[in-house]
Amino acid sequence: MKKTVNIAVIGPGHRGVYLLETLRNMDDVRIVAVCDERIDHANEVAQQCVDAGCERPFVTADYHDVLKMDSVDGVIVATSWETHIPITLDCMRAGKYVGFEVAGSSSIHEMWQLVDTYEKTGTPAMLLENCCYGETEMSLMNMVRQGLFGEVVSVECGYRHCLRDGAAKGVAEGRFRSLHNLLRNGDLYPTHGVGPMAKLLGINHGNRFLTISSTASKSCSREEWLRNNLPADNPVRDTRFNQGDVVTSLIRCAGGELLTVVHDTSLPRPYSRGGTVQGTHGIWTEDGKHIYIENVSPENDTWEPDAPYIEKYRHPLWKKFIDSGVDVGGHGGMDYFVLRAFVEAIQNGTNTPIDVYDAATWLCITTLSEESIAQGGAPVMFPDFTNGKYIYPAPNTGSDYDLNF
Repeated sequence: MKKTVNIAVIGPGHRGVYLLETLRNMDDVRIVAVCDERIDHANEVAQQCVDAGCERPFVTADYHDVLKMDSVDGVIVATSWETHIPITLDCMRAGKYVGFEVAGSSSIHEMWQLVDTYEKTGTPAMLLENCCYGETEMSLMNMVRQGLFGEVVSVECGYRHCLRDGAAKGVAEGRFRSLHNLLRNGDLYPTHGVGPMAKLLGINHGNRFLTISSTASKSCSREEWLRNNLPADNPVRDTRFNQGDVVTSLIRCAGGELLTVVHDTSLPRPYSRGGTVQGTHGIWTEDGKHIYIENVSPENDTWEPDAPYIEKYRHPLWKKFIDSGVDVGGHGGMDYFVLRAFVEAIQNGTNTPIDVYDAATWLCITTLSEESIAQGGAPVMFPDFTNGKYIYPAPNTGSDYDLNF
């Protein structure tokens, strides 16, 4: 087992810097390289490492320099959405473990490239989907595994978060999130909701997604924000966005389950991933934090608070860290756990718990939803990126970070 892991960070923007800080606070991790096209920014980030009492990492504007470093064990890719996969492929070809940030696919072809490169090189790549390690999400996996809901029939999730001002203002500045909203129309950011639910449903481990049918509402909320907040002579004020304000997708699974996914990032609302798990014995909903279990809940047709169930079915990973009193960082600990899963895979020389097959299956929802919307909501087939291997699910490794049944 490798004791100390040397990590390089490519693209230390807002998200990348946060991941770097979390890694920097791990005793068995060294930040050995920082890469950013803006070399001044890369130097600032390197100096932050020094100010925190760490060694100064190597700094470069060309990520290929990082891949030539024998000392680098793993790479974090936190660049713009459309560059995640090309850089990840180069990392894999260089024999570097790679953890790459979330977004959505640019094409089905690049998803097959991700799978093919892993199968050719044997170098693991991990989608850093932190929501898979949320306390509630991991408790729900335990509830499903222990049969609390009976046989799961219907699951709902999504990314429901008002981001209209950033998407609108960013058009003039060429921000990548804004450009995707300007030119595309689909579920642009599916994995925060889909990742945990896919693991709960055993996707790629005995089950798979079959088809997706998507539809989009009109686009008006970002346009309204621009009209109300920019001067009349600002040319961006009259921008029209292709991305619908609300995109809803229905995914059919081989096991017969139905997964509903909603992308809703333009209308005013509180944050939610819109989770619902419903089976033959009961139902849980995120909004309202409610649960109802047949013949267990004290009154028929009456919701209970879900907090006692979240605690009762708490995952061993969360039990260990809550009992130890360890500060597990932001996003309620999810960031720390997903990065620990990546680091420990490197230490043990094993595949990552969110692998290339998971990544390709979840990320391709973006491209497939675009295709379905363009065809008036027609069902579109999911590729089977496992080439049939999903029917032989890999056994759980016993690691606290293993998300498979």
